[in-house]
Amino acid sequence: MLQRIGIGILISIVSMVVAAVVETKRLETAREYGLLDDPNATIPMKIWWLLPQYLLAGAGDVFAIVGMQEFFYEQMPSDLKSMGLALYLSIIGIGSFLSSFLISIVGKMTGGDGEDGWICDNMNGGHIDYFYYLLAGISVGVFVMYIYVARSYVYNRERGL
Repeated sequence: MLQRIGIGILISIVSMVVAAVVETKRLETAREYGLLDDPNATIPMKIWWLLPQYLLAGAGDVFAIVGMQEFFYEQMPSDLKSMGLALYLSIIGIGSFLSSFLISIVGKMTGGDGEDGWICDNMNGGHIDYFYYLLAGISVGVFVMYIYVARSYVYNRERGL
């Protein structure tokens, strides 16, 4: 179970790096065609560029979310099984809250003095690629901490059939 979660985290790191590379390519294409100042411009790239990052994000979610659900259900004492499922869902909610908080922080830290930050209304004027690299870096830190904690975890061997 813990390996499955770790694989999910690792795949999500790769997904963020791929997303950053694709976004860098999209910005280069916008710059090449002179579309940086037009927020409504259609960038002449095929939509298939997005396929690898979405496939990786989906695969990462399958591994991590299914692993977490299994972990919180099977490793809880039998009297607290429903509490394990509630903890699992709470982690997803907290993650969503923290991601919104991170977007707000990045927007305030990278913008200011009338300049656009990494995340702005004009996608062509921002640097979402930098944000993806930031997410990948944060995920690497989380992965290292996860490995440290997971290696010391002792499984509850009380498994029902």
